[in-house]
Amino acid sequence: MSRLGPLNKPQLIRVPEDREGQRLDNFLLTLLKGLPKSRLYRLLRKGEIRVNKGRCKPDYRLCRGDQIRLPPMTLEPEAIPARVPDALKREMEERILQTGSGWLALDKPSGLAVHGGSGVSFGVIEVLRSMSRFEGVSLELVHRLDRDTSGILLVATRRSRLRWFHQQLREKRMRKTYSCVVHGKWPSNCHLVDAPIRRSSAGGGERIMRVASPSDPTAKPAQTRFRRLQAGHGMSYMEAEPLTGRTHQIRVHCAHVGHPIAGDDKYRVAQEMKDREKLLGLNRLCLHASRLVFTEKPDGREIVLESPPDAGWDDLIRGSSTSGEHNS
Repeated sequence: MSRLGPLNKPQLIRVPEDREGQRLDNFLLTLLKGLPKSRLYRLLRKGEIRVNKGRCKPDYRLCRGDQIRLPPMTLEPEAIPARVPDALKREMEERILQTGSGWLALDKPSGLAVHGGSGVSFGVIEVLRSMSRFEGVSLELVHRLDRDTSGILLVATRRSRLRWFHQQLREKRMRKTYSCVVHGKWPSNCHLVDAPIRRSSAGGGERIMRVASPSDPTAKPAQTRFRRLQAGHGMSYMEAEPLTGRTHQIRVHCAHVGHPIAGDDKYRVAQEMKDREKLLGLNRLCLHASRLVFTEKPDGREIVLESPPDAGWDDLIRGSSTSGEHNS
């Protein structure tokens, strides 16, 4: 990372090789600790921050050797990061599934966000960065999981590898498979849900996604492939493969076809479903990232990672209680 000079006068920053391909705004937010996002975007919009002597948009992808001109500025003092409990560090250590050339994969627990922010003191990435074994290592999330979704999470330990993984995501060559339990008996002939999704608001600033008309200019295409594995006692055990990467996609598509995911307080609204979950002792979202397939590097081998969901999910299909040791 480039070093900053005195902040009371303009300065030039040259983009290093390991930041090639990163968005301009993300690079600057990392470099300029204490600069509010609103102020950064205002500086970019007014052209006070320039790249190669020209105006540049926040989503510009940096090239090695680009020259960024920064105006004089004052940075706010950085907030003292929240202390990560030692017990959580030990748990995260135990949850690391595999490490490789420039990456690690872990089994994220339900209820832990992938990163801090929006009222969350810390998430998975902050926990990892606080661990002594990763001191001096550049850790970056390759993708994200919802806070209440458990399962395989991929983290890059080198910037160059992060770019490679993001390329695989853009080209849809990184394959993800999820396990989930939904309410009702999923139709045996429903293998693909193809329904565009748009961002909406549930009031109070809460983010929620909804299925939209294809003619809606704000809607984005979304497709999920489903396979029913088991069914019984008013529920179905499913395998879901998102073919696109929209926010809350699997959860929205399940609710859209009338079979919301068990434990989904955002998209499951029927009181009878809530009552059934309470009777079964269910206290989490039954969505788990169970399989991830990717290529380690351009000339490397294919990596297949697997992590089975909580064993208590079978009990839901049998109509048994999931309380106690089955919850995670």
